[in-house]
Amino acid sequence: QVQLVESGGGLVQPGGSLRLSCAASGISIRFYFMAWYRQAPGKQRELVAQITTTTSTTYADSVKGRFTISRDNAKNTVYLQMNNLKPEDTAVYYCYVPLASSWGQGTQVTVSS
Repeated sequence: QVQLVESGGGLVQPGGSLRLSCAASGISIRFYFMAWYRQAPGKQRELVAQITTTTSTTYADSVKGRFTISRDNAKNTVYLQMNNLKPEDTAVYYCYVPLASSWGQGTQVTVSS
């Protein structure tokens, strides 16, 4: 059974940084395309970033140049480095494995002064 556990969320001031982690079990992520999504209150869940098995990456336009997705296959973990955070980045962030149709429980990110 695939299990994804996100961590690293919290409260940060505008302009600040956070690094989210997604620790996977039940699969070896080296064989999987991985993604981060987010869902703000009253809005639909949206794709933030994704990374292929060959570490090619794509980003939502709203986070390009500020967020970086990466993977450590040895640690079976995917990361999302978020810099220059803005209030509109406030959301619950979820890790997702498309081929396994598996979601994590989410981690709250709040950007506020």
